[in-house]
Amino acid sequence: MNALVAPLTTVKTTCPYCGVGCGVLATPRVDGGLDIAGDPDHPANFGRLCVKGAALGETVSLEGRLLEPLIHGVPTTWNRALSHVASGFVDTLRTHGPQSIAFYLSGQLLTEDYYVANKLMKGFLGSANVDTNSRLCMASSVAGHRRAFGSDTVPNTYADLDSADMIVLTGSNAAWCHPVLYQRMQAARERRGTFIVNIDPRRTATSEGCDLQLSLQPGTDTVLFAWLFAEVARRGVIDPGYLARHTTGFAEVLANAQSIAPTPARVAELTGLSEADIEIFVNRWVATPRVVTCYSQGVNQSAQGTDKVAMILNCHLATARIGKQGSGPFSLTGQPNAMGGREVGGLANMLAAHMGFSGSDIDRVRRFWGAPYMADREGLKAVDMFDAIGRGEIKALWVMCTNPAVSLPKADHVRAALKKLDLLVVSEALASTDTTPGAHVLLPAATWAEKDGTVTNSERRISRQRAVLELPGMAKPDWWIVSEVAKRMGFEEAFSYPDAASIYREHAALSAFENHGSRDFDIGATATISNTAFDAMQPFQWPHAKGDTPQERFFADGHFFTPDGKARLHTVAPPALRVTTSEAWPLLLNTGRVRDQWHTMTRTGRAPKLGRHIPRPFIEMHPEDAARFGCVEGGYAVVTSAHGEATLLVAITPGQQRGMVFAPIHWNDASSGRARIGALVQDSVDPYSGQPEMKATPVRVVPITMASEGFLISRKRLDLPSWLSHARVAVEGGEGVLFASPRAPAEVAALLANFLPDQGDRAVLNDATVGVHRSIIYGEGGQLAAVLFVGDHHDEEAFGWMVEHFAAATLDRDTRRRLLAGRAASGVNLGPVVCSCFGIKRATILEAIRGGTDTVDAVGAQLKAGTNCGSCRPEIKGLIGKALA
Repeated sequence: MNALVAPLTTVKTTCPYCGVGCGVLATPRVDGGLDIAGDPDHPANFGRLCVKGAALGETVSLEGRLLEPLIHGVPTTWNRALSHVASGFVDTLRTHGPQSIAFYLSGQLLTEDYYVANKLMKGFLGSANVDTNSRLCMASSVAGHRRAFGSDTVPNTYADLDSADMIVLTGSNAAWCHPVLYQRMQAARERRGTFIVNIDPRRTATSEGCDLQLSLQPGTDTVLFAWLFAEVARRGVIDPGYLARHTTGFAEVLANAQSIAPTPARVAELTGLSEADIEIFVNRWVATPRVVTCYSQGVNQSAQGTDKVAMILNCHLATARIGKQGSGPFSLTGQPNAMGGREVGGLANMLAAHMGFSGSDIDRVRRFWGAPYMADREGLKAVDMFDAIGRGEIKALWVMCTNPAVSLPKADHVRAALKKLDLLVVSEALASTDTTPGAHVLLPAATWAEKDGTVTNSERRISRQRAVLELPGMAKPDWWIVSEVAKRMGFEEAFSYPDAASIYREHAALSAFENHGSRDFDIGATATISNTAFDAMQPFQWPHAKGDTPQERFFADGHFFTPDGKARLHTVAPPALRVTTSEAWPLLLNTGRVRDQWHTMTRTGRAPKLGRHIPRPFIEMHPEDAARFGCVEGGYAVVTSAHGEATLLVAITPGQQRGMVFAPIHWNDASSGRARIGALVQDSVDPYSGQPEMKATPVRVVPITMASEGFLISRKRLDLPSWLSHARVAVEGGEGVLFASPRAPAEVAALLANFLPDQGDRAVLNDATVGVHRSIIYGEGGQLAAVLFVGDHHDEEAFGWMVEHFAAATLDRDTRRRLLAGRAASGVNLGPVVCSCFGIKRATILEAIRGGTDTVDAVGAQLKAGTNCGSCRPEIKGLIGKALA
């Protein structure tokens, strides 16, 4: 059980999921859990939380936590572990030089953690081989900003979503990935008629709340925005005075755009859109001065991501629609502190405080840090870093707060590379992830509810993350761990931080050091903040220079951070996928997220509330592709690329584009069997940003017959065989496992029965004639201890019924009889959950719709579904639409 910081005292902190940066009110409970609510005073969310944030209280259990340091799997003291890491790095430096060491960090680290790690590597170990999983998330946006603005600056603010007359979402399933912002957009649409466009090859939940869906061909975003650029020039929407005074490159970009998108017919041919829809989009954009273009992973995770960003920025710069109320380009960040990581130089091609690797910047940071071994050139970006590990060029790696064996492209290649390291150090909150096996040293790190420091969200707003629970066991903050290693390497004076506030002050002081307005990032006004004031710090937007108030928007005055103060309009390459389909690989795999899960599920996978919406890994196909390759709804298929394979449930939907399939990224070996999507993804990268193309990997899909399907529910985590395709689901009091196998039900039942407890009352049903095998074991007092159901199909109702009763202390005789039958009493609705906040199932919602409830608000009034976080509202709207049709 976690210890309480202050029993029943509510703490204001920040959500650890997406880049929206929602304020959270966390109240410790006497049982070690947390009650969670949105902070109504936080300007990012005004009290609203998505379902993931609302379920944070379910994720703080100590089960599975890493609570002591390990060397080669053996528990040890902190002193021995830290000394082992320090001596290992020293030996590697002496033998192989600074380029043989690398750090791989995370957008879920706090800014203070990030700052200390970058300072150690770039200033004291002499290498810039420190990159982050933000390279997989926002690197193309960073590169686009720096090329255009001379700085990595997000010009606008969330408030502009409230006042925009048009919002363009491109490469962003905001309804599921940024639901709090999406609900804000929907409120503007309902209140003031904001016209919303969704540009995405797939028809997603986001499409349900949009006025125009543009399902373009993958990789053709630049064609559409090139045509828009050419049209704003032709129709005289450009601002010639602004262009002349504040930009360069307009003529070249116009010629470039006209060559890429010469006619409406050619644009339609390349994008796959109708000329009519293209015209609606352009007409609206041209006629609407207040337009915000929001872009996210569908743009960034591309081999041409930086060019896609460039053409979006070109359109806003040419029309001077930037940094103004209700108008501007807006990068929606994927991780909670990706922006904070960029502020401290978390990427291999950046230095702290938004400085680069120019001679003057290197010298400035060296002098500020008193750095003895300052890196003098850019380091290896994520994909190149792990390739270098595979070649044996990098000998020692420190991974902090991330899971590269799952999330990086060609994940099997990454796993193989990790085995070649002389020293692999992993700082982790959990004892077992896909990356921890083979680690020479495991260091127990603090997790969300135990951390203290700051994070920065997508609108440049710095918020405090405050510890709610005390550090369990021997767990420590990441900044402390890094500092202690640095001290043991001989750098004690530079890393003697007593607390996170002292690190923040140094970070703020560096942002102002020799700045004088020459760099965008400046929070010098807080460089001398006291510990008391740091504890009480309210959310604020940077820049916040000494003597100035925080600045809400950038660039409305036409001043940029290039040498001449002018923005650079950039030409782009003709759009083309780096990889295409072939007879061997006839489909393109697109990857992304589902509504209720996050990254590799190491946190959300612990929450029972979040496991029932989409419990199994799947592949989404268009009906024509499914028929072409012999796949059926609810069946299974083996998805194979040149790099790996996965076995997935088939979901057929006309919202999926022909020739493409979609699979979510979340499932891995810790949460499933044979479902790691990262193993399939190719590693083609953008030439400017180094961000990998994760939206278009050539694959083939071959149906597979599963003779058996079923589920296990257990009080303890089960170590299941590698041949079994399965997915783990957190349930109250234990875990559920949904599985499928080509083997016969009797064989599977006999093999999996070995995983059931030996003790307890047992109820068994074996009917070989229909292939049904069921075992239920009851513990002391009649509580369910374990359940095994095996049959020839997935029995969703039986699983739901069993989960409903797994948390019960006792069960009466009639309920026991029904449990073995696998059926609820008449009138009980089971099946998948749509509204996770209130546990409202799809069957319940459909029953209400059939009864005449025909709007989302009416469903909410009757059932409460969709009335809390709002994440399920698009799905409810879709169910209503299908029912009415």
